Amino acid sequence: MAGAGLAVSVAIAAPPLARATASTYPARRVCAIPSSSSSSSGSSFGSLPLRATTGLSGNRRGARRGVSVACAVQGQDTTIEVPDVTKSTWQSLVMESELPVLVEFWASWCGPCKMIDPVVGKLSKDYEGKLKCYKLNTDESPDIASQYGVRSIPTMMIFKNGEKKDSVIGAVPESTLTTCIEKFVER
Repeated sequence: MAGAGLAVSVAIAAPPLARATASTYPARRVCAIPSSSSSSSGSSFGSLPLRATTGLSGNRRGARRGVSVACAVQGQDTTIEVPDVTKSTWQSLVMESELPVLVEFWASWCGPCKMIDPVVGKLSKDYEGKLKCYKLNTDESPDIASQYGVRSIPTMMIFKNGEKKDSVIGAVPESTLTTCIEKFVER
């Protein structure tokens, strides 16, 4: 995704009263985000159009003691996109695959699913030619998720020769998935 920004948080010294009561009054946060009109061709921070957003955390009254600033820096998005599998493509992509298949059961509203997605993308690149990786949106294909007893997401399942071989539930470390995958791929 070209033009994606990275945020860097920089704390600014707060007034003495704010430091004394930091636990009572949470910090006000200011975040600079690349505007939608930013182009991916500019490489310097100075040429990057920014828009600022603010937000308060914690206190309902909106106390504004202490400040932190986040600056957006243009960077590359190196996330590898994992292809989707649906009810109509399940048989051909997963069940009839000659290679083992890792399927990530996920949903767009699931925070842990968003955390594990880049890990699955990295593994798909690391095991290219030895393992196929796909994502199945459980909101769009609930019948397949039900068929395999998926009750929590994210769930990653390994299929080999059309059979479910193993599953891992939750946003686990890459090493946990690697250990699971290694049992089923050709060395």
